[in-house]
Amino acid sequence: MEHTYVMVKPDGVQRGIIGEVISRIEKRGLKIIAMKMHQIDEETAREHYKEHSDKPFFEPLVEYITSSPSVSMIVEGKDAIKILRSMNGATNPVEAHPGTIRGDFAIETGRNIVHASDSEETAEKEIALHFNDSEYTRYSRIDEVCLYE
Repeated sequence: MEHTYVMVKPDGVQRGIIGEVISRIEKRGLKIIAMKMHQIDEETAREHYKEHSDKPFFEPLVEYITSSPSVSMIVEGKDAIKILRSMNGATNPVEAHPGTIRGDFAIETGRNIVHASDSEETAEKEIALHFNDSEYTRYSRIDEVCLYE
């Protein structure tokens, strides 16, 4: 099974829609194997978004992502990365379809509710950055026989 990193960003936490995001993930059939609320420190934020370090929005992004708590998750399932990216919707919420998290809850790119890894390599890196091995649990959901062939 594939693993991905998902974050409910500070705007999602502040707006009280953590449960909505989690509910959508679970209803889709994906499994959350780790989850924690924490305030990301500056060093971790800079590492997490380092591919954007040369862009003008980098400093405001680091300031924002460290401004209040976020919720980090490891999500497991077949094609979890593609599914989560699709569920999130386009990075720019104006382009996100209704029914996606961003299409339903966001207006601006800088406050787009959620983050999800874009590849297996990124997922590995982000999971290692935000979690250690003792913070996640392997288990079987009772409905897995209904979800997978």
